Parts: sequence; C-alpha cells; structure tokens
Amino acid sequence: MKNVEGKVRKACEMYDLIEDGDRITVGVSGGKDSVALLAALTKISSYSLKRFSLSVAIVDAQFNSQATDYTAVEEFCQQNNIPIAIRRSNLAEVVFDKRNEKNPCSLCARMRRGILHDMTLEAGCSKIALGHHMDDAVETLFLNLIHQGRMESLKPKTYLSRKNITMIRPLILCGESEIQSYVMSLNFPIIKSQCPKDGYSEREEIKNFVKQQEKQYKGFTKNVFCAMQRGNICGFGYE
Repeated sequence: MKNVEGKVRKACEMYDLIEDGDRITVGVSGGKDSVALLAALTKISSYSLKRFSLSVAIVDAQFNSQATDYTAVEEFCQQNNIPIAIRRSNLAEVVFDKRNEKNPCSLCARMRRGILHDMTLEAGCSKIALGHHMDDAVETLFLNLIHQGRMESLKPKTYLSRKNITMIRPLILCGESEIQSYVMSLNFPIIKSQCPKDGYSEREEIKNFVKQQEKQYKGFTKNVFCAMQRGNICGFGYE
C-alpha cells in the first residue's frame, strides 16, 4: 500500500501536480486504476503539508441501456466526506447506435472527458485527476509511434486553456501490477466495464505487445518509461 501512495507523492512533487489550496476532481470509472487513485489521494490528503480537497465525478455511459451501480464508490465517499456527482449519459447509444463508429473508443473518450471537464467546473475545482499509470504512458507511446509515426504519449500534467482547468495524472510512476495489488489490499469492489469493445481495441493490441516484450525482456516497460524521462518526452523529464 505504501509503495503506491509513496509513488503518488513522488509524482506530485516531481511534476508539481498538487499545490496548496487545490480543489481537485477525481474522475472515477469504478475500475482498479481510478479506485486506486481515489484511495491514494484520500489517504495523502489526510497528512499532506499541502492542503487540498477532493470531489468525485463519474460519467455513466449506460452500456446496454443499464445504469451502473456505483454504491461502493458512493459509500467510500460518504465515509471520507468527499462530494460525489454521477452523470448518467447516453454515450453508449450515441457512439454505438446513432454514430455506429467503427473505432468508437476515441470518440467515447473525448465525449467522456468533455463531460468530466464540465463536472469539474461545476464542482468548483480547478484540477481533474485521472487514473493513467506508467503502463498507459508506455502503451500510448507505442500506439502513437506505430499508427501515427509520432513520439508522443500522455503528459503528467496538461493545462486545458478552453476550460481553464489542469489535468493531472498522479499514478504515472506506478506500474499496473502495483496498482492491482494495492486495490486488492484495500478490498475495494471493482466495477467491470460493460463496454462491448473492452478487450478488443487497438490499445488492447498494444497492451498485449508490451506484455510480450516484458515477458521476454524483464523490466521492458520501466526501461521505456525511463527513456521517456531522459528524453523529456511529453514533459516526463525532471531536474
């Protein structure tokens, strides 16, 4: 548990993600990554010298025309006095039925982010924290390199001028396996994605590619990430 929380603190210091007095919205899907982020930030906020407050925003795409049960997240927020807002949407209907997108993931992600950004402003927050981690950053690098010929990835911090909010990724130094273990230690129920493309996207193909390299070359993911830091790709360099 301390390992993940320690790496979140380190990321916040390295990339100046959290400042004293910040009001931060945590985007939560109910999956392991966003749950780990919420739990770690909640713990850190209880003792950090930089005082910051949290709220939670959830966008329910309502796959199969069914509302998702977020009771476990709501109970956690209630126990820790964290405001929570759940926005039921017709994202699934728009992406899969009305638009019938061949590659729906990109459109769905953009629409979801737009809703989350609006919810961040409605909550009176200036920052939104997302649960992307080290593996996500490496996979995004290869995704952009292979499909678009660009050496680009996620950024630890991004200022969104149109909304006047800052997106931060405090889990960026954490590996996916660490996060999995952390969530299991918390005994926090994980909500399985009901998206019909879950496990069948281009990103999933890249994820499998990275996993194969990791099996053959132990430390592959971390080494690629360290190279991103040394090359200061997308702001990952540090003094």
